[in-house]
Amino acid sequence: MNIQIFGKNKCFDTKKAERYFKERRVKYQFIDLPRYGISQRELESIVRAVGGLDKLIDEKHPGEAGLAYLAYEEAKLRTVLDDPTLLKTPLVRNGRQ
Repeated sequence: MNIQIFGKNKCFDTKKAERYFKERRVKYQFIDLPRYGISQRELESIVRAVGGLDKLIDEKHPGEAGLAYLAYEEAKLRTVLDDPTLLKTPLVRNGRQ
């Protein structure tokens, strides 16, 4: 298994996901979104797997309101790549899943 956890250090749900894998002794790689971000290809593959970028956007984020007015999916994607804290966390990947 190749588990990756994209999250924020101060996010309670991210810590729960890390604890889940630690308790089961499953190796994982943690990627801190605010510090390292996410690549465009990784984000696109996650968007395809989930079924749309709108399902990944955190409604509680203060900058989320501006995304609703962007008409094109590509503009939304670019905005999320510039500010990955707009994503709900954690995002857990197992290979392509």
